[in-house]
Amino acid sequence: MGMEKYEWFVRRAKGTLTYDPGWSLDNRTGAWRAERPVIDRDVCNNCGICWLYCPDGVITRDGTEIDLDYCKGCGICKAVCARGAIDMEREEA
Repeated sequence: MGMEKYEWFVRRAKGTLTYDPGWSLDNRTGAWRAERPVIDRDVCNNCGICWLYCPDGVITRDGTEIDLDYCKGCGICKAVCARGAIDMEREEA
């Protein structure tokens, strides 16, 4: 991915680097993680606490889906789950 795709940022105020909304959709950060969250749907009661605490906003509000393209594997969802419905599994290389 060359800089020509983001060449427009040069035209902004000198000395600043800002990006338009939606730019981060091009940057799939899920490849960075070492572990992925896995929800045990038999234990999950859809309380939404994991959704509330997820710093990347990749969990649906009812806690049933995780967007692994953007999940960084921080494990906060597992830490806040009162029912223990989320486990972290090692990513396969």
